[in-house]
Amino acid sequence: MGVVVDPAVPREVAGLLRANAPLLSRVRAGWVPPASGPPERRRSPSSALLLAATPVVVALMAVLLASSAPAAGFVLLGTYVFVVLVKIASMNEIPEDDRPQERGVYEQARWYDGRFLLPEDFDDDARIVLARAQRAIGSVLRSHVNAEGLLDDARNAVMLPTQEWEIARLLAKLSALRLEHRELLARGIAPEVAAVIEPLERALVNSEAAVVARVEVLERYAGHVADAERAYHARGQIEELRARLPRYEELLAESGADRLAGAEIERLAEDADVLERTLRRSVASAHEAFRYLES
Repeated sequence: MGVVVDPAVPREVAGLLRANAPLLSRVRAGWVPPASGPPERRRSPSSALLLAATPVVVALMAVLLASSAPAAGFVLLGTYVFVVLVKIASMNEIPEDDRPQERGVYEQARWYDGRFLLPEDFDDDARIVLARAQRAIGSVLRSHVNAEGLLDDARNAVMLPTQEWEIARLLAKLSALRLEHRELLARGIAPEVAAVIEPLERALVNSEAAVVARVEVLERYAGHVADAERAYHARGQIEELRARLPRYEELLAESGADRLAGAEIERLAEDADVLERTLRRSVASAHEAFRYLES
């Protein structure tokens, strides 16, 4: 599982957050990138040394050029110029910590703090429940019957991400409380506190059951959509076969075997009608399940 984002967060920002889970974990742990803007040009000790050596190099080069070995002066000049160019190139490199992507993720994470959840916000049990919800939601949103508008695709696009966020938010709170509860029990419980612990444990169990019930509603809805999806694809295949029937009828007539084909062709038409009715019933069931999901 990845980052879960409140659907009210702008789409571009949500995409940025989902794509940078490890960096968001670092931000939450207290990491802060350098301030934005052009990197500060600090004069390193080697830069100062180069600057100080320039008069000496120039003087030595002049002496060598005026001597009987002018070639050595040109070699010295070339070497010095090469060293200076390498130093300039290294000064122009932007340090890794100054990458604007990291700064942008940091700023959005601070601005939308509390509007996204990371994998570490969920314990193992919560991850399993959330994964079930995400599978059900994904299967509906990716279905052809939804894309073709046979379902209420507009309401699905709004309602289902909201359901995912609400379920994830509740599971994150439940995970945090369960962790605190386990840590409390690990320290040892006095007999006088045991009577208070039991209703708190029931509250945790009942809360998880309520969230699981919401996920089961999503899964039932996804099941109805899957039925409609199968009927949709089967209907398409039948319609494709029906479109080819005239060619088959022509072949049978020419070959003198048309008397054998009437029943088969009639059955194909009946199958198409059955699948059409099945698709309507499946879509109607999906709509009914969606209404239950809203309640």
